[in-house]
Amino acid sequence: MLYPNNSVDKLGFTEVKELIKAHCLSEMGQQMVDKIQVMNNYDLIRKFLSQANEFKNILVNDAPLPIHHFFDIKSLATKARIEGVFLSEDEFFQVQASLNTVFAVISYFNEREGQYPDLEALFEHLPIEKVILKHIDRVIDNKGKIRPNASRELMDITAGIAKAEQEARRKIDHIFKSAGSSGWTADGSLTVRDGRLCIPLLAENKRKLKGFIHDESASGQTVYMEPEEVFVLNNRIRDLEFERRREVVKILTALTDELRPYVPLLLSYHSLLTKLDFVRAKALFAIDVDGEMPVLDNDAKIKLVNARHPLLLLSFKKEHKTVVPLNVQIDEANRVIVVSGPNAGGKSVCMKTVGLLQMMTQAGLLIPAAEASEVGVFKQIFVDIGDDQSIESDLSTYSAHLSKMKNFVENANGKTLILIDEFGTGTDPQFGGPIAEAVLESLNHKKVKGIVTTHYSNLKIFASNTEGLENASMLFDNVQMKPLYMLEVGKPGSSYAFEIAQKIGLPQNVLNLARNKIGFSQKKVDTLLVDLEREKKELYDTKVAMEKQQRKVNALLEENEKLKTYYEENKRTLISEAKQEAKNIILNANKLVENTISEIKSSNADKDKTRDLREKLNVELAKNTVKQPTPKPAVDNEIKIGDWVKLNDSETTGQVMEIARDNLIIAIGDLRTVAKRNRVQKVSKKEVPKEIRRGYTNTDSMANFSPEIDVRGKRGEEAIYEIEKYLDKAIMMGFGNLKIIHGKGDGILRKLIREYMRKYKEVDRMEDEHADRGGDGITYVYLK
Repeated sequence: MLYPNNSVDKLGFTEVKELIKAHCLSEMGQQMVDKIQVMNNYDLIRKFLSQANEFKNILVNDAPLPIHHFFDIKSLATKARIEGVFLSEDEFFQVQASLNTVFAVISYFNEREGQYPDLEALFEHLPIEKVILKHIDRVIDNKGKIRPNASRELMDITAGIAKAEQEARRKIDHIFKSAGSSGWTADGSLTVRDGRLCIPLLAENKRKLKGFIHDESASGQTVYMEPEEVFVLNNRIRDLEFERRREVVKILTALTDELRPYVPLLLSYHSLLTKLDFVRAKALFAIDVDGEMPVLDNDAKIKLVNARHPLLLLSFKKEHKTVVPLNVQIDEANRVIVVSGPNAGGKSVCMKTVGLLQMMTQAGLLIPAAEASEVGVFKQIFVDIGDDQSIESDLSTYSAHLSKMKNFVENANGKTLILIDEFGTGTDPQFGGPIAEAVLESLNHKKVKGIVTTHYSNLKIFASNTEGLENASMLFDNVQMKPLYMLEVGKPGSSYAFEIAQKIGLPQNVLNLARNKIGFSQKKVDTLLVDLEREKKELYDTKVAMEKQQRKVNALLEENEKLKTYYEENKRTLISEAKQEAKNIILNANKLVENTISEIKSSNADKDKTRDLREKLNVELAKNTVKQPTPKPAVDNEIKIGDWVKLNDSETTGQVMEIARDNLIIAIGDLRTVAKRNRVQKVSKKEVPKEIRRGYTNTDSMANFSPEIDVRGKRGEEAIYEIEKYLDKAIMMGFGNLKIIHGKGDGILRKLIREYMRKYKEVDRMEDEHADRGGDGITYVYLK
């Protein structure tokens, strides 16, 4: 239950529905959006939320759902139900297209059985009667036109019309040419008048031909005549067209009769298409507002994490701004949040965000909040926003507020969500404050839940001393004098009335006068709140900085622990491998020594044999001896033009051509590259292979390369060959344009060269030289 009825407008729910409607493909879907309402059935809400969430997952993560056509087949099925009535070609096409969409959608979900259970439930037990499509396809083609072979009679009539039209055209063409050669026709060609093909004749010649005059020009000098022979043929065509129309009606009537038994099934298909369009629109809106499915709870409670007002979010997106997220929790411990703080600080937006997101959730819509958010189900939502004064009902602003409070107190319970903006305003604060406090106390006894915004100090004090009520404030930067739009639960907030007035520029004497007029206690409380807020802000900033620093420390500790573990594991592995290798060396050495002694003994200490065995032993010993690296001589690391260098991350070697601060321009073959000084190492010329050094003999000639080539007097193939080598070199060296001198002659060489150059994707455009400097005898080639 919503009270009052205009709560949906006050909280922006009506505007949300309009935005969803804009995503609908059909009028039926829009009608379903109009019927969206706040529900309190837990199972129904969960199902609608899950359907929207599943469709959102399809749109974001899966292949597109094959939804192409949405037509109102309900009205067509209702029409087909009446005996003697038939559907038109276009109406059958709408049924045909809609059924193709239905069957494609069902096939899509069948391929993903079990992946989207709540969407699959939309067409559960729905039979697939493709025989309906077969009946329609036999008569209607995929463009929505009746097939020429829909019946034998239609084929004959269509052939007769084509033949008669051909004969009529041939006849009138013949007469037109004959009249034209006699000089009877006016300027122009055959023209259509009253749906008939006519010959334009000069008015003075109209009696020289037999026929029917359909029209004349504005000046009266030209008449438009249908020759007598053609007139008879056209009448025959018209008769055949009437026959064709009658045959088409007969065919469509028979097809409608075949469709009639399937009317109940067509209505079921219509229902599926409407629901799909409806859920699709909800999912698209959810994507627009970054909507997620919260955890739904059957209890009356709210826990919003990083929640944002959807309408504010869309508005800020257009301006490339971000919305400050809201975090709020309403449960049995903190049933009513009393929000205070400065004007324009975001109190009302905070309350409206909670109310609108609650409405959206209970209407089955995804909300712009983190998935960790928990949203309960309330039986009643009571809203008091705005003055709602009424001349007709003789209600003032305060009377309207009191009327609502009366209804709240009488009907609220533990399953009620209340949202009251500027509680107690509209009358003398001396009396409005106590009345508001009494109403709040009564509502608290009824265990209601909700949010109340206020500036009244007595309500802030009451909330701080009453179980079930919790103070909260919208943070304010009292140094820069601007709101932060962040909700801080646990303490009331100052209205910052004097601070804001001072910033706006109210005269100091007026401010001093105002300060003297407020009570000492009130002044002390407000000053205390300002100081508390300042200290809270400082603590918050310090906390954020400490958390950031702690995260860095934790990351470093974690990385250090990983490295320590890695080193320990590798240390054990290396020691184990070294021990095993040493063991193997010793075993092999023992075997070798034993074998050597044995062979020496068996050979009776033959000198040659002994020498061979000793050499063999020394070879094996050398294999297992670790060679100590010989220290390399000191290398001059200063790099100069002409030095040879090697890139650190590859074996590529090149010669330094230029030095620009920390950048080196290096020639590598015919190419040039730029590298940072710390990414190369200097090498001696001896370390560079001879074939690479030979490749740099033309370095000077590359530096002197001129982007101009003269191919005058050369044969086509020879010229193309020269230009090809020249162009490749120019591209590698990064030249922007080239000049090719080919001469004028007959223009054959020029044409051949330009056609060849167009094959290069690096060529942007070609132009002739200025007429005074060679004209089309020279081509300028501009490279990309």
